[in-house]
Amino acid sequence: MPVRRLKEFLDSQGVKYVTITHSPAFTAQEIAASAHIPGQELAKTVMAKLDDRMVMAVLPASCRVVLDVLKESTGAKHVELAGEQEFRDQFPECEPGAMPPFGNLYGMDVFVSESLAEDEEIAFNAGNHTELIRLAYHDFERLVEPTVIKMAARDVVGV
Repeated sequence: MPVRRLKEFLDSQGVKYVTITHSPAFTAQEIAASAHIPGQELAKTVMAKLDDRMVMAVLPASCRVVLDVLKESTGAKHVELAGEQEFRDQFPECEPGAMPPFGNLYGMDVFVSESLAEDEEIAFNAGNHTELIRLAYHDFERLVEPTVIKMAARDVVGV
C-alpha cells in the first residue's frame, strides 16, 4: 500500500493525520530517533504465524514480541515469527519491512499490544522507509478493529 493509497483510505474515513518525512531508516528504533518520536509511540508491525495463519502483531518500537505470551494471549497452538519471504507478496506496494499496521485491508487479523493501546496517538510506517503517518489511536482502533492483547515484554511484569 503506497503512501497515496493509505492517505486516500484515511481521508475517505474522515481521519485527521500528519505525515512525517524522515531520512531513510530501517529499524523501528532508528525510525523513532530519525523522526524524533518516542519509541513507545511508534508502532512497529511484526509479522507472525499463528497456527500457520499470517497475522500482524503491532507493538511499540521500544518493545519486543514475547512469543510465549503471544501464544497464550491468542490461544494459538503454534506461534512463530514469519520470514520476509513468507509475507513479501502480500504487500507488493510496500517496501519490505515498512507495512502499515492495517491488516484489515489485506484480510489479515491485527493484534495490538496493550501498552500501545494506551497511547493517545501512534505513528507507523506508511509503506516505505522515509514516511510515517501519525494519528489518534482511537481512529486506528475504529478503522482496524484490532484485538488488544498482551504480547510485548512491556506488557508482562518480569519478562
